[in-house]
Amino acid sequence: MGCLFISTFIILSTLYTIPHISAVGYPINVWPKPTTFHWPRPQAIALSPNFIISDPGHRYLTPAVHRYLRQILTEHHHPLVPPLLNLTSQPLAALTVTISDAAAPLTHGVNESYSSPSPAPEAQRGIMLDTSRNYYGVGDLMRLIRAISMNKLNVFHWHITDSHSFPLVVPSEPEMAAKGAYGEDMKYTAADVKRVVEYGLEHGVRVVPEIDMPAHTGSWAEAYPEIITCANKFWWPAEAEWPDRLAAEPGTGQLNPLNPKTYEVVKNIIHDVVSMFPDQFYHAGADEVVPNCWKMDPSIQTFLSNNGTLSQILETFINSTLPYILSLNRTVVYWEDVLLDGDINVTASLLPPKNVILQSWNDGPNNTKRIVSAGYRAIVSSSDFYYLDCGHGDFTGNNSRYNQPPGTDQEKGGSWCGPFKTWQLIYNYDITYGLTEEESKLVLGGEVALWSEQADSTVMDSRIWPRASAMGEALWSGNRDERGKKRFAEATDRLNEWRYRMVTRGIGAEPIQPLWCIKNPGMCYTVHMI
Repeated sequence: MGCLFISTFIILSTLYTIPHISAVGYPINVWPKPTTFHWPRPQAIALSPNFIISDPGHRYLTPAVHRYLRQILTEHHHPLVPPLLNLTSQPLAALTVTISDAAAPLTHGVNESYSSPSPAPEAQRGIMLDTSRNYYGVGDLMRLIRAISMNKLNVFHWHITDSHSFPLVVPSEPEMAAKGAYGEDMKYTAADVKRVVEYGLEHGVRVVPEIDMPAHTGSWAEAYPEIITCANKFWWPAEAEWPDRLAAEPGTGQLNPLNPKTYEVVKNIIHDVVSMFPDQFYHAGADEVVPNCWKMDPSIQTFLSNNGTLSQILETFINSTLPYILSLNRTVVYWEDVLLDGDINVTASLLPPKNVILQSWNDGPNNTKRIVSAGYRAIVSSSDFYYLDCGHGDFTGNNSRYNQPPGTDQEKGGSWCGPFKTWQLIYNYDITYGLTEEESKLVLGGEVALWSEQADSTVMDSRIWPRASAMGEALWSGNRDERGKKRFAEATDRLNEWRYRMVTRGIGAEPIQPLWCIKNPGMCYTVHMI
């Protein structure tokens, strides 16, 4: 799809009306912008009335060409501040797209370069969306994929299930969604998944599934109560301290690794999910295993009384599931907890770095450092920088922290990961901070995450965009210019323009400034440290 991106510079005049004057004033607001951008004599080229884009014929490239040509001819975009460009007299008649390897699959590590003498392997630039806590329709997911594509991101990490609901219809285990989904109209069928995956491939976006386990599985108890511990319990009893909770939030339940029936169900689900999602990566979760939930089960109590440990129980689960996933020719992604959790974790010898990737979310760059220092590849989703749900308070009811006298320190406003993560914070984050050159090579990329306790389709666009756009540029071309200087200041006007353009394309991105600011360049900057 990269060749098509190049064409936007050539055919700029067809997208909006450009004054025919010789002086060059306002800059060209390109998003995302390459690290080095030289265009000494900006000019626009009109299109011939018979303009065409030709391609060699490809299952996914050809629909993209048709989609892009249709967009060029119908968008008629009017920039907030029109660039002053010279219009050449010779119209452009055709654009030819060639590809070097038509058989290359869309998978991690694929060459994404265009007009480049050396290969540019993919870095992972993704968005994680949780569709368990609140449901999103297939149309919402397709709109998300469309926006991911236009922002030069390349992965949709689909956190499909959790303790709150199990919306995925699994052919070999139909009762899971029949009893675990919120309703008949809040399920994802195999046909729905195929639509989403194919739509992703047509837009250059990989769809990576996540079925979180062994924790975050309370919804499984609706179909199989015998394999779930502490299901449907109050998550944090009034008399208990925080370490004695049953779950990280309302919605209890964890798979019982000591019950053989567990693996019969788990392997059926894994097999069907792998068959529905062709991506090389399979995300198996493994985060936030809470000790007291397992301790409530009689069989686990017996195991512990015989000098067993909770970490050994988790190791039993990993030993029984990881080899099976690998046998299906998948690379397994786990949340960092499986190795780094302070209470329940497995030894590194059970997680071969060749086959396992760890996704960080706690303690900023420190946990990324711990992951790569142990020899693992890392995907960075630090909650300090990349969690898009932070800063909206807490979703629990009857919460006394909101009943404090005036003058009380509001701390993080009730949000465990507050405050709100601004686009500037996201843009400026260096996901390889504190790493050596060799360690940095193990960082595959990053993902912003939208957990959906307080989000659904009505706010999806504004929670994600344009903050995810900021991560997209930072991970695609870097947050520094060719001189090594941070470029977040000059990025502001470009992101303003890009946000406006996304809105005209049907993406409900939130504003980042008053419109007055872009109409008055430089007037909304600050030269003081605030």
